[in-house]
Amino acid sequence: MNAPLRRPEAAEPCIDSRFTVPGMRCAGCIGKVERGLAQVPGVAAARVNFSAKRVAVSHAPELTGEAIIAELRKLGFEAERAADNPLARDDAETRSLLRALAVAGFGMMNIMLLSVSVWSGADAPTRALFHWLSALIAVPVIAYAGRPFFASALMALRHRRTNMDVPISIGVVLATVLSLYETATNGPHAYFDGAVMLLFFLLAGRALDAMMRSRARSGIAALLGRMGRGAQIVQPDGATRYVEAERIVPGMVMLVAAGEALAADGTVLEGRTLVDAAMLTGESAPRPVVAGDLVHAGMVNLGNPVRLTVVAAARDTALADIARLMDEAGQSRSRYVRIADRAARLYAPAVHSLAFLSFCGWLLAGAGLHQALLIAVAVLIITCPCALGLAVPAAQVVAAGALMKRGLLIKDGSALERLAEVDEVIFDKTGTLTLGEPRPVDLSGLGEEARRIALALAQESRHPLSRGLARALREEGVEPAVLDGVEETAGQGMSARFQGRPVALLRPESEVAGLAADLVIAGKAARIAFADPLRPDVQAALAALSGQGLACSIASGDRPESVAAVARELHLFAAAGMHPAGKLALLERRKASGHRPLMVGDGLNDGPALAGAHVSIAPGSASDVSQQAADAVFVGERLMPVALAVRVARRTMAIVRQNFTMAVLYNMLAVPLAIGGFVTPLVAALAMSASSLLVVGNSLRLARSAGKEGA
Repeated sequence: MNAPLRRPEAAEPCIDSRFTVPGMRCAGCIGKVERGLAQVPGVAAARVNFSAKRVAVSHAPELTGEAIIAELRKLGFEAERAADNPLARDDAETRSLLRALAVAGFGMMNIMLLSVSVWSGADAPTRALFHWLSALIAVPVIAYAGRPFFASALMALRHRRTNMDVPISIGVVLATVLSLYETATNGPHAYFDGAVMLLFFLLAGRALDAMMRSRARSGIAALLGRMGRGAQIVQPDGATRYVEAERIVPGMVMLVAAGEALAADGTVLEGRTLVDAAMLTGESAPRPVVAGDLVHAGMVNLGNPVRLTVVAAARDTALADIARLMDEAGQSRSRYVRIADRAARLYAPAVHSLAFLSFCGWLLAGAGLHQALLIAVAVLIITCPCALGLAVPAAQVVAAGALMKRGLLIKDGSALERLAEVDEVIFDKTGTLTLGEPRPVDLSGLGEEARRIALALAQESRHPLSRGLARALREEGVEPAVLDGVEETAGQGMSARFQGRPVALLRPESEVAGLAADLVIAGKAARIAFADPLRPDVQAALAALSGQGLACSIASGDRPESVAAVARELHLFAAAGMHPAGKLALLERRKASGHRPLMVGDGLNDGPALAGAHVSIAPGSASDVSQQAADAVFVGERLMPVALAVRVARRTMAIVRQNFTMAVLYNMLAVPLAIGGFVTPLVAALAMSASSLLVVGNSLRLARSAGKEGA
């Protein structure tokens, strides 16, 4: 018999395991999972990353992953190892909600048509027929469309808890049962229309919310995918063989060809080349490396083939460290409690109490069981959180749609809530304040023929300077020349022949300050200087942010001299040469001091900071990882969408507060009437629907106001 597991002491070694739990729906699930796992023998700590739908568990080595998955299942959550479902995809939830919404809409329309005759005063036989027809439609519709609420309510009750779905489920079930009783006894009233209408509006709010939530996915799998899949490993006899990245170990000699992404960290054994380190450092300029230099997985060899001695592989690379930082950084942001979740904590017990007290009060007053139950159902329905459930997602969807038309995509509904709370903005430099693509400073010294030759050479290369030169010349309307024998020499540049004359676009032979290339035509060289230009509206965007009371600063991994030049031009405080962990630490210090920072960055080195900020935005040109880690993405060269996002977010939250106020006023007026017995379940359903439509109409004002602010 195995000895029972005990809780590890602080000094005892623990291992970390990560699991994806797609079924986590709300902020209440965070506490349920963390508290539940913390009570499991052998578990030292459990931390939920809600946006990524992940759970990180620190536990004793003898506690297996399968045992932890079993414990999560006992808590009411299906789980699997993070490696098996790295993106925590649960697209089935959204599809299920949309199907349920369609079924509820179909049922509601048909039942309402049948109810018209009943409302018009049909005689008893006709009324009974339409009631039975309504029942035939309503019962399967309620059974199918109500499953999301019934399942959630049962899970909550099974664990001796309550949530918003409990009063919803009770109200729908009681209304259906009472309606069946009235139909079977040939009673004058049935409330199938009210019950199905209730489900339709509730499902509409939940589907909107699910679509917003489904956009927030973890970028960790995408991050690790940027690392080379494998490498050519040099054998003792000099031959090479392909080895997958997971099987590479320190000490191996790795041959990296030109254009290949590194699969592991290593030091250059022999050779000289240029590497694209932008994904890791944010630097737009290629980095020269020689024997003895350290290079990292994910960098791309732009020049000559080189040999590396592997020093770190697989989970020990710098790239994997950034992935872990992103995973940990998401924990703090995941603890943000959405405004709807905060309201829900108060709503459920209040509604339960009102309905129960109404039921007991009418029984004590001498009403029959049927009448008292009818009034209790009316109270449950009229206080149904349709308006409450639509107050947030309706406003968020309208605002997100308006912002999308102006070049900014909101990935997560809670991002708008967090954007409205920010008090400072921290920018990366390269690719964020700047365009992230070197452009020629001045081409006026090149004649028409030289420009055509330069474009023809530049468009044949993927080097960052060549791409920038080609783009600048195309924007001027230059047509490329026709060249013969175009060749690229790794680490040197492009060469060809034009009308029998040798031409080339080469890196300068001698070291020069800044970025430059030499255009050589028939032995005559012309120097082309490059710089990374600022975004065209950066000054106006910073002024708009400052006008909203937001302090702006720079945190960059680029060289101090280049960061200082931009900081002076924009009059911003700046920190340069920062590693990913340093940026994350800076944000944590700002949050610890009471600030709520907005991080705007594009590089892989910004990934942990984007995940750890109170809220984050990335440009459309950013790496896949940064876009996944960020809460919003803006497209184009303009920076103004960042300022617009904050302004619209604040306006959105003002609308949300108005929606909540209307929902509360509606309940203050309607609840006393329901408790007094003046409202039937049908009238309650109609009143509830009217309040929902009012909330939606108020939210639609955001589209117009966002348009004015973005003009």
